Amino acid sequence: MTKILITGATGQIGSELTPALRARYGAANVIAAGHARQPSADIVEAGPYCQLDVRAATALQAIVSTHQITTIYHLASVLSAEAEASPQVAWDINMNGLLNVLDTARLHHCAVFFPSSIGAFGPQTPPENTPQDTIQRPTTMYGITKVSGELLCDYYHQRFGVDTRGVRYPGLISHKTLPHGGTTDYAVHIFHAALKEQRYDCFLKADTRLDMMYMPDAIKAALDLMEADSSRLLHRNGYNITAMSFAPEEIAAAITRRIPAFVMRYAIDPVRQAIAESWPRHMDDSAARTEWEWRPNYDLTATVDDMLATLTRNMR
Repeated sequence: MTKILITGATGQIGSELTPALRARYGAANVIAAGHARQPSADIVEAGPYCQLDVRAATALQAIVSTHQITTIYHLASVLSAEAEASPQVAWDINMNGLLNVLDTARLHHCAVFFPSSIGAFGPQTPPENTPQDTIQRPTTMYGITKVSGELLCDYYHQRFGVDTRGVRYPGLISHKTLPHGGTTDYAVHIFHAALKEQRYDCFLKADTRLDMMYMPDAIKAALDLMEADSSRLLHRNGYNITAMSFAPEEIAAAITRRIPAFVMRYAIDPVRQAIAESWPRHMDDSAARTEWEWRPNYDLTATVDDMLATLTRNMR
């Protein structure tokens, strides 16, 4: 029987991946674990929940042993802009937390899902149609921990046979949980501002194009990869995946077509702008499409329509 532990279950991805996994595998078989954030009622009341700091190896191993966990979705992480503000903390949580998860998986024979990021690339990476295998060399602490995490997952698979799998997520858009500390957060905040105030001050330049994805596709990617035939996975860790590529001015135009009074202004954050400019504008995800048949469902038009409709309902 599949028994799942989700670290970082109260975060942007975890808050939507947790109910998706509970719906698929049964609520009692999916243990949500969080640390910093106050968990929402639907996370706590719909299935097992526990407090966990992933740097506490003994506590982590006790949870895995007690619940007979077979798969760990390791989502606990300090994000890009937040990591630049506290790089030592980011390294401690992102790397030591992952090492504890991988070693626990080695001891208890668990599979591991580790989300890498577009942030694992750097300014020397080809920015258009970024290849699956290419120079990375990120210039941020977040990116350094992500590319190091990809390598560490590869090591644990090759050295110890741990079934590690992961994707490089682009910027993620979600209506359920507000992001914190990310470089692409504007693509979520803009919807709330458009509906509440009909204006938004964007912290990235108007033409800063980046890969993006709507959260239902991000959840789909995690489920599809973990359920894929292992023999077909040539890369395993750090698959490029994307759904759309746009700049702030383009998403603003899409929202204005639906909310004519909406106005976008710009108040550039130099830290996040520099981070964004070091990332690719569009990744080549053909390896994921070939090896485990990755296909997104949402483009920009479908994302904007669904975000505005869902947020409008939630605000009533």
